[in-house]
Amino acid sequence: MKDKIVTADEAVALIHDGDSVCCSGFVGIGTPDELIMALERRFTGTGEPRNLTLVFAAAPGDGRDRGLNRVALPGLVKRAIGGHWALLPKLARMATDNLIEAYNLPLGTMSHLYRDIAAHRPGTLTQVGLGTFVDPRHGGGKINASTTEDLVSTIDIDGKTWLFYKVFPLNVTLIRGTTADPEGNVTMEREALVLDAMEAAMAAHNSNGLVIVQVERIAASGTLDPRAVVVPGIFVDRVVVARPDTQAQTYGTAYNPAFSGEMKVPSGTMESPVLDERKVIARRCAFELPLGGVINLGIGVPEVVAAVAAEERLLSHLTLTAEPGLIGGTPQGGLNFGAAINIDALLHQNQQFDFYDGGGLDLACLGMAEIDRCGNVNVSRFGPRLAGAGGFINISQNARRVVFAGTFTAGGLDVVVEDGRLRIVSEGSKKKLVESVEQITFNGSLAAQRAQTVLYVTERCVFQRVPEGLELTEIAPGIDIDRDILAHMDFAPIVRNVRLMDPRIFLPQIMGLATVLLDSQMSERLSYDAERNTMFVNFEGMAIRSNDDIESVRRVLGAFCDRIGHKVSLMVNYDGFRLDESEADAYFEMVRQLQLKYYSSATRFTTSAFMRMKLDAAFSELDSASHVCETHAQAAAHATRQLEDVAHGPVGEPGAGG
Repeated sequence: MKDKIVTADEAVALIHDGDSVCCSGFVGIGTPDELIMALERRFTGTGEPRNLTLVFAAAPGDGRDRGLNRVALPGLVKRAIGGHWALLPKLARMATDNLIEAYNLPLGTMSHLYRDIAAHRPGTLTQVGLGTFVDPRHGGGKINASTTEDLVSTIDIDGKTWLFYKVFPLNVTLIRGTTADPEGNVTMEREALVLDAMEAAMAAHNSNGLVIVQVERIAASGTLDPRAVVVPGIFVDRVVVARPDTQAQTYGTAYNPAFSGEMKVPSGTMESPVLDERKVIARRCAFELPLGGVINLGIGVPEVVAAVAAEERLLSHLTLTAEPGLIGGTPQGGLNFGAAINIDALLHQNQQFDFYDGGGLDLACLGMAEIDRCGNVNVSRFGPRLAGAGGFINISQNARRVVFAGTFTAGGLDVVVEDGRLRIVSEGSKKKLVESVEQITFNGSLAAQRAQTVLYVTERCVFQRVPEGLELTEIAPGIDIDRDILAHMDFAPIVRNVRLMDPRIFLPQIMGLATVLLDSQMSERLSYDAERNTMFVNFEGMAIRSNDDIESVRRVLGAFCDRIGHKVSLMVNYDGFRLDESEADAYFEMVRQLQLKYYSSATRFTTSAFMRMKLDAAFSELDSASHVCETHAQAAAHATRQLEDVAHGPVGEPGAGG
């Protein structure tokens, strides 16, 4: 069929009873409302099709009536398999009321299942979900008693336990794009995200299924830029041109070219949040921000961390990401959630989760609803209210460091910050630190086994997951441990060396956090071997973007060498080091000054040929005291030769004996 363009009603008429229907969408981004409305219209008018299985990764809905909420109709849906449910309350109620079979699987794993269905693999093998409610030993992601089929099983490989998520058929895929041609090639230039459109389309196509695409316009054959085509026409069966009111870029914005990366816009000044309990929590979380690191910030209190980072002029030192594929930029909130402005790159959603699952995040700051004595966290299920895991399991389980952020109690909590102290005016009616969470979305014991750093930050105290359990490590000034903390917990935490939270958190002025973090994190990169009189500096992955960064290096290295008290042999790892061109001259001049004052010799190494060239040029006039190598082994050998030369040199020779 050369011309694939049909009406929405003609397209959904091809869906049969019992089909598995995959629907794209992240809130309102990429949600094919024209097709969903046509499916609703067909069922309410004819009673067909019946007993569908709905499949979705991130909830395509607005928390009320739009998206898949439209088709939460008895008889139409038999089963639902989803990654996130919070924005699909009508469908979620059918699940919790036991009216349909229902599963909640991790969002990232859902994305990866599309690829495995397309490739005719038996399933997705991963450790994501171990020890949580999707582990078959804890329920296998089943939402209710009507759900009996096992989609998740355990497999032991080389002494390690893995989860195996079984593939399931996709008979129909509904996706959204911007432009299509009569052959069905689809571009997404005005979409804020590409999500898993291509992978889900391929999954249905390779299963001999049907792929229907909603777009806003049609181009002539042969006129689309092949590099811009996200879904090739060979995967597409029908194309539907949507009405404008069903093709909004997000549920909050009809169209913003900055959301689709068509232009960069002034980021503006982020409003400074008032000093309340949310800002107190966000400020304490900000002390954990890894400068130069890659970060995921969840919704709720973690969103305030971005505002605090902006206030403290830290955003230029961080790369923020979001699970639907965003790298860099400023993520948006509300019904624009999932979109961002001024991004650096946009990945497919499943690619982002490859990155996350592989440990690519230096820090994740996420919300928390319930915590228990083991450090387990629940954000996914509360009695009849089904929120779902979304990307929480993938992110929290695999980030190098995790900070959970939220108030200590809920339901009417009222606190004030005054005179550098926290005062509780009215305690919340609901305890959040409970003996046992209702559902395990994050497994604290598993994190401890993996030596993952996990903090739990509230407005009045901080806990850390240590090998023995949950330990109280910090309290706010003005807080009494017995009265304000232990009395409102269902279990006794470990209490041994409790210190005060940083007093700057509770004062109205800017904390000066940039200097604090620059210096503290720079200090962690230094070590000294007195026996060999060698100072080691690890600049791997570090970025120099401003004069403040340069001054931090000067300040910390100078103070470190002053404490040693004599010249040292230096070895520096420059692998992955990033230096803004505008700061290069100032940076190398600073390093030359340090070398003349503190180092008897210097050996630097990096696998980057470009950086070796820059370093050679910068220190060419110091060739007798400075050497640049490609690998650590070469640098170590060169440094050893230098030490031997110094050791056998004449007494009194400059640098002899350090």
